[in-house]
Amino acid sequence: MIINFIFIATLVGFPSISNLFTSENNTWEIENIQLNNNTANAIEIDPEKEINISLDIKIWNTKQCKNCSKQIVLMLNDQTLDCIYDGNSNIQKQNFITIQKKIISPNKPGEYILYAVLFQEESCEAAIMHSNNSIDKEKLAVIRVNGKIDDWMLDKQLKDLAQNKKFNSRYKSNKRSLSAPLSMHPELATSAVSNNKIGFSVGGAKDIQNFRENIHNNFLPLPTDITHEGLFYDYYFETNKKEECEELFCPSYDLMTSHDPLSGKLDYFMSVGLNSNLKATDFERKPLNLVIVLDISGSMGSPFNRYYYDGINGKEKTSNNQKTSIKSKMEVASNSVISLLKHLNPSDRFGLVLFNNSALLAKPLSLVGQTDMSAISDHILEIQHNGGTNMYSGMMEGTKQFDDLEQLNLAGNENRIIFLTDAMPNLGRTNEGDLINIAEKNANKGIHSTFIGIGVDFNTQLVEHITKIRGANYYSVHNDEEFASRMDEEFEFMVTPLVFNLQLTFDSKGFEIEKVYGSPEADEASGDIMKVNTLFPSATNDEKTRGGLVLLKLKKIGDDATITLRTSYENRKGEFSANEKVIVFNEQMKTFSNGIRKGLLLTRYANLLQNWMQDERQYLQKSKWIFPGIDDIKHRGCLPPNDKSLLGKWERKSQPLTVSKNYKTALKYFMEYFKEEMNQLGDEELARELEILQKITNLKS
Repeated sequence: MIINFIFIATLVGFPSISNLFTSENNTWEIENIQLNNNTANAIEIDPEKEINISLDIKIWNTKQCKNCSKQIVLMLNDQTLDCIYDGNSNIQKQNFITIQKKIISPNKPGEYILYAVLFQEESCEAAIMHSNNSIDKEKLAVIRVNGKIDDWMLDKQLKDLAQNKKFNSRYKSNKRSLSAPLSMHPELATSAVSNNKIGFSVGGAKDIQNFRENIHNNFLPLPTDITHEGLFYDYYFETNKKEECEELFCPSYDLMTSHDPLSGKLDYFMSVGLNSNLKATDFERKPLNLVIVLDISGSMGSPFNRYYYDGINGKEKTSNNQKTSIKSKMEVASNSVISLLKHLNPSDRFGLVLFNNSALLAKPLSLVGQTDMSAISDHILEIQHNGGTNMYSGMMEGTKQFDDLEQLNLAGNENRIIFLTDAMPNLGRTNEGDLINIAEKNANKGIHSTFIGIGVDFNTQLVEHITKIRGANYYSVHNDEEFASRMDEEFEFMVTPLVFNLQLTFDSKGFEIEKVYGSPEADEASGDIMKVNTLFPSATNDEKTRGGLVLLKLKKIGDDATITLRTSYENRKGEFSANEKVIVFNEQMKTFSNGIRKGLLLTRYANLLQNWMQDERQYLQKSKWIFPGIDDIKHRGCLPPNDKSLLGKWERKSQPLTVSKNYKTALKYFMEYFKEEMNQLGDEELARELEILQKITNLKS
């Protein structure tokens, strides 16, 4: 790199603008930073071009060090440029000194950070010689040198760590070039919402694909494989919106009574419709800083539709009646990363972290427009699997990549870490509390999390806990082609949370909230409060919103039918809004929207299946008959199971798909109810749930 310098110093008066930064301990200030007369904190320039730097500095000493000599050195990334100040300052604040420097931009494309570094040495020569002894360091600006680079660094990292046994890898070439150049999607590419308004859906699970795939492959799913919010997001709902929405978020409400199809008990329900005034044509996300954290542990090498831990020492076993998937989880994960990259704009940033026994940076976080994305994609397709699963180290290394962005542009961008994993950690900190703690700290800084579950043995128990936090969501991948198509429709929405800290206050003398369905924060609800941490934009179709409903089961505590509903929420700028509405619960009312009716049907479906999975697993794990009698099942009705018994080990083994005689009877009763409701709703999409019920009831007891 060729660097040329010119030095000019003049005394000027105090500037009127506020300081860029001040360090009280180290007593220095810098203002009025300009690069080529540009006052912005970043410039773009071609390689080996002249950059004129101008800045005002002020420096003074403390009483404890009246005659100390101090130096200020300019650095570009980790390269020392030159000393711009060297002298003894008294304890009085001096006037600003204008410093001007001329450098030549680096000859390699990329993003470089210009620093001012403060030293307390005898001379500039000593400061430069002892560059690790600085007492303060501040970022001044970013210099982006134009051109596309291949900044893949995994090969170098692995070479440097050849003697380090912590990071295991069989990183050998299996290179396959992409069939076509990686294309960018600078605008929203969502055909489903092209001319419609946008609604909202909650965070957390965005599908129940893991539940469906386990059933399809004759495995017993985990109860957490089917969540109400994930199930709701598979469908479009009428929200009972009766007036035009003029705000970012406009809730609408509907009320309904219904007898439980098994217990016969009369239940009371209220739906909350998630509406917005946004239009798809007006929707535009901010530039995105994206770090993908990819699991490359040994379990990622198993066939996509098999359980890695079913075999001895992790060797998969395949039953006679079940074909093994041709693709491994690693292959599907790599292809899914490529699908995500196609939706990045030139102004976005992308970085990649890999983890198995430990974590390693494969690609630093840098501008997409300056990156050879086709070359990066080819590198990603080379990645091989091996080693254990230290998920905590992956989360920490992914978080670390945002450190250099905090003072420059973190607030002005969408910031997200996307984890692709089967979520079966077995090394490092595996407690969900430690993993949640990282994600929560990131969310407080505006860095949100998405988990993409890979494989039929994806552990939803762990991820369901983590994605309850602000700005988080998760998806399941069971077909990389389908995932690519889904991202064409949903990527922009997935990375753009718009509403935070939604709270509904329920004020009534006749009713209270008994249970919330369709929100990851359902367990945080009380008799008079419902909370939702995050709302994401969601597609609409024929006045229906995908996943656009939260269902509340109410408990009658008096005869007063009046309900006062107050909602408050925060937008992504931190601005708060609130509204209030009064409704009356008319128990004799026989008309209600199909939205609340469909929501109730799916809620009862999920509750009954969760109970079935929970009881079946307890029997299989404890090897004793614990099933309740049919009268007990009917008495319980379609209530949710006890959450305490849903947790298990992260390393997940399969259980065969089974059904007890009594549950088969109960599910058959429920299936008739489901058919009738599906016909009344006129929604053929619900037939896929009917097929699942049919498959379960056809099993041998």
